[in-house]
Amino acid sequence: MQPTIFIDGEHGTTGLQIRQRLADRRDISVLSMPHEERRNLDKRREMLLAADIAILCLPDDASREAVQILQDAGNDTTRLIDTSTAHRSHNDWVYGFAEFDSAQRAKIIDASRVSNPGCYSTGAIALIKPLVDAGILGADYPLTINAVSGYTGGGKQMIAKIEDADNAEHIAAVFFEYALTLEHKHVPEIIAHCDLAKRPIFTPSVARFAQGMLVNVPLHLDGLNNCSVAAVHSALAEHYAGQDIVQVVSLEETASLARIEPEALAGQDIMKLYVCGSDETGHVNLVAQLDNLGKGASGAAVQNLDLMLSA
Repeated sequence: MQPTIFIDGEHGTTGLQIRQRLADRRDISVLSMPHEERRNLDKRREMLLAADIAILCLPDDASREAVQILQDAGNDTTRLIDTSTAHRSHNDWVYGFAEFDSAQRAKIIDASRVSNPGCYSTGAIALIKPLVDAGILGADYPLTINAVSGYTGGGKQMIAKIEDADNAEHIAAVFFEYALTLEHKHVPEIIAHCDLAKRPIFTPSVARFAQGMLVNVPLHLDGLNNCSVAAVHSALAEHYAGQDIVQVVSLEETASLARIEPEALAGQDIMKLYVCGSDETGHVNLVAQLDNLGKGASGAAVQNLDLMLSA
């Protein structure tokens, strides 16, 4: 019997892309709610209880509500993948970044509750966590994280405003920074999963392209533990050795590049990591390149789904 999958919130940006990725699958049965029924709590409850795996593509409070619906019904069989920020640092949820460490894939396979990482935090954690684990980057290093995302990360309202040529924001939104209080919702997730002792300064921004992302983590080599550009690269390469979704670009290839484009991986579910800089200047810039809706959201959710289905 085919496992049943329910995308709770399938009409939102992340949900739509997950639905598209599952459209041609013959190994699963996808439960679907018509758009006009999306606020029907009874129908939603019915779908949640019937699903083998439910993917929550909802605001935080609605995701918590879905969990409560299952708890109130005494349902302990429906497994969950939550793409919201509601459970990303929760001890009872498995973090859905399969490449996080050597044990994470097995944890996801066996999990009943998986929290899908955020797009910015996927890139940041991918760069920072291996260096902390290798003892290269101290937990109290004063990290700065700068990132730019495609506007689809802002959801339907931002998409509509930027794509509407008659809207003032269409003209204004060539590039802008936001979360100016430095309290972006992904920061607690980055701190928790990188075991950081000092809160990083994170500056996100949005540009006028639909999908794609760059996350930058600049570092001073003299602030690291006996390190060089090659040692930083080796730590990343060793951590992700044998992985096909997270790829560490060689120093030789990186040195030949004139630039790194945020849109280059749009429509793909992989992530590329670059180590830029030189020992002479004493600076290194770590760059993660991904699709904010690919490995940064919908693609990661489907990756987690496939792991859970393999149990």
